[in-house]
Amino acid sequence: MIRKAALLLTALWTAPAAGAVECSDAAYEGNRYSICEVDTAQEQLQLFLKDSEGQVFGHFSTLEEALAGDGKTLAFATNAGMYHSDRSPVGLYVDESGQEMRLVTNAGPGNFGLLPNGVLCISDGRADVFETLAFEQKAPSCTYATQSGPMLVIDGELHPRFLPDSDSYYIRNGVGTSADGTRAVFAISRNAVTFHQFGSLFRDYLKLPSALYFDGNISRLHAPQLGRSDAGFMMGPIVGVVEGAQPDG
Repeated sequence: MIRKAALLLTALWTAPAAGAVECSDAAYEGNRYSICEVDTAQEQLQLFLKDSEGQVFGHFSTLEEALAGDGKTLAFATNAGMYHSDRSPVGLYVDESGQEMRLVTNAGPGNFGLLPNGVLCISDGRADVFETLAFEQKAPSCTYATQSGPMLVIDGELHPRFLPDSDSYYIRNGVGTSADGTRAVFAISRNAVTFHQFGSLFRDYLKLPSALYFDGNISRLHAPQLGRSDAGFMMGPIVGVVEGAQPDG
């Protein structure tokens, strides 16, 4: 009996924690990227915009400080959709506080209005990228949702406006999801890339059928596994994974 107890204790001590968020640097087609993959069956993605007093978090460090007060840590985060100068979302945004902004279906200026655009919908145990009109038609239940644009990959095809010979190069970040919703893969380029190159990363390298662009040069990443937590001017919506001690009982 003592031997069995000792073996059990040893197993508990040596068993590694399940890595539900995995970040790594990668190279594809001559470009460099940082990629973070979230197993949505194990980890709950969350969106963050404002604290309990209605103040915009704006920075990873501010969000980390707020989480630390509850004994939690930010395992991964990135900016999650376009925003106005007051940091309010341009399109649909839903978090634990409710809906901040409605779904925008019409074309408009800038990358957000380069239709088709889309929505990242996060629910219990899954995350899905929907094209905006498909999202409107299906009306899925989302615990968290953020709209951005343009779509990078739509049902396995690149956005029809992306040109292989484009000369528009920027740092870019976005998210792709698997058909079953259990893989949510976030990527940020480490050098300036075109939309066509960035979309191809999700479709051809990450093998994801749907992907959504978040933003350009303002894009930032918090990835402790890579020793990285980008600072800069204030962000709007943030998506991330929070880890911490589970409540007793």
